[in-house]
Formats: sequence, structure tokens, C-alpha cells
Amino acid sequence: MRARIRLQRVAPLTTIQDVGRFGMLRHGLSASGPMDRGAFDLAGKLAKASGAGIEFTLAGLDLVVESGKCRIGLAGGIFNAKLNGSKLAWPAAAAVSAGDVLSITPGASGNYGYLRFNSEFGLEPVLGSRATSTRVRLGGLDGRGLEAGDLIELTANDQNHYVDHPVPRYEEGPIRFIWGIHAHAFPAEVRDRFCSAAFAISRRLDRMGVRLEDEAGVFASTTSLSLVSDAVVPGDIQILGDGSPIVLMRDHQPTGGYPRIASMITADLDRFAQMRPGQAVAFAPVSVEHAHRLLRGQK
Repeated sequence: MRARIRLQRVAPLTTIQDVGRFGMLRHGLSASGPMDRGAFDLAGKLAKASGAGIEFTLAGLDLVVESGKCRIGLAGGIFNAKLNGSKLAWPAAAAVSAGDVLSITPGASGNYGYLRFNSEFGLEPVLGSRATSTRVRLGGLDGRGLEAGDLIELTANDQNHYVDHPVPRYEEGPIRFIWGIHAHAFPAEVRDRFCSAAFAISRRLDRMGVRLEDEAGVFASTTSLSLVSDAVVPGDIQILGDGSPIVLMRDHQPTGGYPRIASMITADLDRFAQMRPGQAVAFAPVSVEHAHRLLRGQK
């Protein structure tokens, strides 16, 4: 199946993503990839797709199929989707062909949604991946976010490479973490309050990091520590010099020089990425072994 799609309306920070660009952190490149890996996998399952897809943000997108036909899968958050004006279920799968118009608008929850196709993008991988990193302008369409008017060519059918992986199920409750390598730098009282206080998702969030509002003042007395910068990973919770907690996400910088009190476990990272500004978030510690069991249970 081949198809050509034109984007008519695009939310800010909408990008092309695949599973990511791994093994490049030592060269200063984060892996990128979908902010919600489980939702990306579900959209792929619905489309029977193994390749890259479009990660769209809160405002959604509109597109028209200019030629050809393909199968699509939609998942992530809760959005409203219409095909030629008729409402689709969410998540959804559908066959589209020339002349069809797909419209996705904001829904009840979530920050990120995924549109995948059972055809591959006509884009060459860069360093082994088509994932877009806008910070270093790598991958996707010239390393940039998608824009209205962009034309996307879908080429070879990737159905032969599709593998039906189980889709993770997300648990509710506090976001779980393991203590970070600098946890000892914080007094025991601060560590206890970190586990009992409620934080809120601020409006200062993107693919690089999510800043938290610390209304309880847990880190109000925190002073900036002099640290040697070293490698960081998605989910690390840094405490900035002004006492602001920030959670590093998929496009994080390669190294950090702020103390990291904790690291969010991988099993909860997708759920956290979908939390909207203003939403309350609480944290609960788990052991490394428990974090591994939770992640294995999602696979």
C-alpha cells in the first residue's frame, strides 16, 4: 500500500517518532521515541504497523489522504476523532483512501496521541531511527516539528514486519520511584515529605522535561549543590537550584548537574507523561527489584 497524506492542522510539538535511537547517549544524543510507549504500541497494534508514527499533542490534528490507501491506528490519552465527519471510537482502527479527511480534537484526558500506518514513512533513518529530536534537529522531517501543509509519503507496506506485542496496562495510584543517586544529599525529613506531599503538574512541560509545582514547599529550603555533571535517564527527578522539581523525559539532555532525589520507574513513565497541567501527583518509593517485576509484567 502506498499513500500520500497532507497535514492541514497540526498541534504544536507534533513529531514523527519510532521506538527511538538507542545507544547514542555517550555521544550526547538522547533516545527520543514516544512519550507514551504503551499508547504508541497500541496504535501500532490497531494499524498492524511496526514502523514510525505521528505523535500529536493536546490540540490534535487534521489531515487529508491525497492519494492511495492504508490502514491507520489511533491511541493515546482520550481524544475525539472523526473520519469524513463521522465519529470514530477511541482508540480506533480504520481503512482510509484518497479523499478521506481525518480530524482529531482534544478529549477528556492526556497530552499525547499516536497515529500509525501500516506503511512506512518515505524517510531515511538517521543514526538508525526516524524519531525526531527537535533539540538537535535530527530525524523526522528535517529534525523539526510537523507543520500544516507538510506532505507525508507512505511507501512500502510494513505488515510483514509487524509483531503483535501485548499492550501494557497502566496502574493507578502514586507514581512510583526508586531513590536517586543523590538522595543522601537531602535530609531525612525532606525525603519523607517528598513521599507524603502532593505536587502538581505545571504548564512548563515538553518532551525534554516536566516541571512540578511544589505548593507544600518540600524543597523550599533546598540550596544548590555543586555537582559534577553525569549521565541522566528519562524519569530522573532533579531538584533545581531554586527548589523546583523537574522530571526528565524522552528528549532529556545527556547529562545533568542538579541533584537527583529519585528516578521514576519505567513502568510508570507513560502514565506520568499523560498527566495534564494542574493535575495532582504523588510519589511512592519501591525497590529496584519491584520496579523490574512491574516492567516485566507490562511486557
